[in-house]
Amino acid sequence: MSAPLIILAVIVAVLAVAFSVAYLLVKDKKTSMGFERNMKDGAIIRRLLRYARPYVKLFVLVGFLLLVSVGYEIVSPILLGRAEDLITEHAPYEKLVTVVIVSAVVLVLSMLARYYQAIILQRTGQRIISSIREDVFSHTLSLSHGQLNSIPVGKLVTRVTSDVGAISTMFTDIMVNLVKNAVIIVGVLAAMLIINWRLTLIVMAFTPFVVLFTVIFRKFARRAYRHVKDANTDLNTFLSENLSGMKIIQSFNCEKRKKGEFDEKNGKLYRSKREQLIVFGIFRPIVRMLYLGSVLVLFYVAARGYLQPTGFLGSTVTGGVVVSFYLYIFRFYSPIQNLAEQFNRLQSAFASAEKVFSLLDLEPDLKDDDGAVELKEVKGRIEFRDVWFRYKEDEWVLRGVSFTVEAGETAAFVGATGAGKTTILSLICRNYDIQQGEILIDGVNIRRYTISSLRRHFGQMLQDVFLFSGTVRTNITLGDEGYTEEEVAEACRYVNADKFISKLKDGLDDEVRERGNNFSAGQRQLLSFARTVLHRPEIMILDEATANIDTETEILIQDSLDKMKNIGTMLIVAHRLSTIRGADKIIVLSQGEVIELGSHEELMEKQGAYWALRNASV
Repeated sequence: MSAPLIILAVIVAVLAVAFSVAYLLVKDKKTSMGFERNMKDGAIIRRLLRYARPYVKLFVLVGFLLLVSVGYEIVSPILLGRAEDLITEHAPYEKLVTVVIVSAVVLVLSMLARYYQAIILQRTGQRIISSIREDVFSHTLSLSHGQLNSIPVGKLVTRVTSDVGAISTMFTDIMVNLVKNAVIIVGVLAAMLIINWRLTLIVMAFTPFVVLFTVIFRKFARRAYRHVKDANTDLNTFLSENLSGMKIIQSFNCEKRKKGEFDEKNGKLYRSKREQLIVFGIFRPIVRMLYLGSVLVLFYVAARGYLQPTGFLGSTVTGGVVVSFYLYIFRFYSPIQNLAEQFNRLQSAFASAEKVFSLLDLEPDLKDDDGAVELKEVKGRIEFRDVWFRYKEDEWVLRGVSFTVEAGETAAFVGATGAGKTTILSLICRNYDIQQGEILIDGVNIRRYTISSLRRHFGQMLQDVFLFSGTVRTNITLGDEGYTEEEVAEACRYVNADKFISKLKDGLDDEVRERGNNFSAGQRQLLSFARTVLHRPEIMILDEATANIDTETEILIQDSLDKMKNIGTMLIVAHRLSTIRGADKIIVLSQGEVIELGSHEELMEKQGAYWALRNASV
């Protein structure tokens, strides 16, 4: 009878030595995996608790319900063991019925507690996650153009979706189950010690090995989780970028190469998932083996007591005790296995939380200066005074640029690619901050105004018009329901957009697909004009707004531009010099410097840089 126990002991000892050696030899290279943790668990927990604090009463209620639900796990083996003894002793039927009724009551109470616990946790967890997700998105909106350009869109999407989702799991599942399993382990151990402490010491002989294997498992599981998250982020980033640029991929016949790159990243995710499965595939059977070993010891002791009717270390082991211990052993090892897995899921959630908090801790490059005030009224006079600007160190894009555009004037910027035309328009809206000089609106430095109130007075019409999924109406109003039907229709008529909108099946309510790909470039541009006019800006910016437009649409757009010049100050960047001929002021740039300034006629008379550009475009 003792031979199986000896064999089991040898197997456990060999596994313990093998896994201990593996634990010591395998390096946990966090840095090389790009998954280094910089925030301590305590700091992460404190920040997460700030979101949970408003719901502390609900969590206390969940804790009470948890204890009620765990009560069945602790009490039921005792009741079943008692039932076994009653049957063996041929006790009165009424006593057995009483045990069954008590068991049923405890079971019902446990099930009700679990139900309400799950409902409360899900509702509370979703509220918490909604708050975190709103904070992440709002903070992302506050980042500057430069910061947003430096972060891949796929990573931002992962932060708002997958990483926040992992935090949600922590609130609704992991933390509660960690507490629940810990309570079950303590409760089960206490119950077993009360029933028969001597037998408990024997059947728990495998517990030290469970602890050892759990520690080893944590290290390998943590590595596996990190590989999975790293590979998943890479794949999301790749998909976000390449699905957006699918037209370019198809135009240049790069499908095969991109398919290969996708297969490589998908294969990396597959291998990391497989590694994770292998780790769990080894750990779970080992815990199962230790559980069966404890059961084998229990049955061995019970069988010896049955074959040789003697007490065990001075105590009697009845059939009821065997039944209770059999059930308790399962309830003891199952939470231990779950604890190990949930701890690693908790670490994974902490890693996601750290990524989210790292984004929240990213200070915006552009902030309102101390004492900044709201810009309420704009006449439209713009002045650059010796402005120097660079995106990168020692690479000046603008070098001492100075000019003035009077209120209501139309100013055009021309020059070769890279001369700094688009940069000037970005600086006026304060998408970036200059390194030297001043930019003034109506004689006041733009840094004295809040960024939001400053941008409220600008209307931007860019070459690459971005349309959101929705309807024509929502793209013109940008979701602002304060505009009337007549105001939207008048804006469309003013910029000639009504001519094609009237031909749409549903008019202003016609569907706009992703990025407006069911509209032509000219139609998208006219919609951007209508959007700008509707919002009544005092200063309008057109950056290559007439590029890549067919001749018929260009006539409509040119007519729209002529009308919009009457609204306020207009700043234009255009390669088509015919678009800017009627500008009040033309500013010629070269390598970040203003080299000529004047009207079309004045610059043509000089026969300088503008004259050369004009002749070259004819």
